[in-house]
This record gives sequence, structure tokens and C-alpha cells, in this order.
Amino acid sequence: MTQDEILKELEELATRSSIGIRYEKGDFEGGFCVLKTERLIVINKKLPAPKRASVLAQGLAEVGIEEVYLKPAVRKFIEDELSKAVKTGTS
Repeated sequence: MTQDEILKELEELATRSSIGIRYEKGDFEGGFCVLKTERLIVINKKLPAPKRASVLAQGLAEVGIEEVYLKPAVRKFIEDELSKAVKTGTS
């Protein structure tokens, strides 16, 4: 799968999981948050597609995706991104 296809699959997963996604400008990468009662993943829209997919994958993993069906390539991408985050201490 291409990075754009993975990003699209992750966005669809967020929608199915009732998690909003907001692409905003700012001095941040992004992540999962709760705004009042709305669950959101905020992502810096200036990031390149691979980094946006990484932030989205980490945010979805924080919410919990163990019980959700994902295409094997998407699940592997999420697991790989979590592993990278743990190694670099950014999780």
C-alpha cells in the first residue's frame, strides 16, 4: 500500500470509531485529545503525508484498535509507528 492509501484507511478508521480529525496550522505535530466531549486527533496540515499518517496511527493506537478489523498492511503500519515512537521516546 502507498502512504496515501494508508493515510486514507486511517482516516476511515477514525471516522468509523467516531473520532474527528482536524488538520490545522501551528507549531506542533499533533495527537489525540478530547475537546469537551468530542474525541479528536489534531494533525499539523503542513506535515508531509508520511508524517501525518504516523501521527494519525499513533493517535488511533492511543484510543485502542485491538478489537477493530484492519487490513494487515494498515495494522502493520500502526505497529511499526508505535515501535518507532517507543524507540525515540515520542509516544
